[in-house]
Amino acid sequence: MPTNQPFRIRKVHHIALLGMLTTLCYVSRLVFQFLPNVQPVTVILLLITMLLGMKDGLIVSLLSVVISNINLGLGVWTLAQITSFSIIIILTGLINRYVSFERLPFFGMVFYAGLTGYIYGFIISAVQAPFFGIQNFWAYYLSGLPFDTLHAVGNSVFYLILAPILIPLIKKLMKSFYA
Repeated sequence: MPTNQPFRIRKVHHIALLGMLTTLCYVSRLVFQFLPNVQPVTVILLLITMLLGMKDGLIVSLLSVVISNINLGLGVWTLAQITSFSIIIILTGLINRYVSFERLPFFGMVFYAGLTGYIYGFIISAVQAPFFGIQNFWAYYLSGLPFDTLHAVGNSVFYLILAPILIPLIKKLMKSFYA
């Protein structure tokens, strides 16, 4: 057996875990596509970033957006979605470096998940506005605020539902894969 075999096994397990989480994001986007801006992807990416780190959050984000948009439709919004999710993941990762999310109150995290819905909407509007030749950014952004509110409420509800399920599941997989 080669000396680096345990490393290879861990690497394969890690890639498999990221593949499963990407699939979860992809399927959840498809299942909830009929509801405008209500989908669990943001929450899943927050949990991945909290538990696995920024790099893995960014990988799953990029893959899930590109793969799901191949099915749902590619366009300028794909770049805006990637940018929005990336900024949220980086922000979450930076916060996680200084304050462990596990030490924060659960409802504080529910609030943060909701806040990311508004952050996502602001960034996506800022990225898309120049592509569409929109001169008055604030009018454009404010007109999308009801959809950002749906996203924020959806994120909070999905965090309430998914965090108690996915956090122990991902931790269990990490323990079995990397122990």
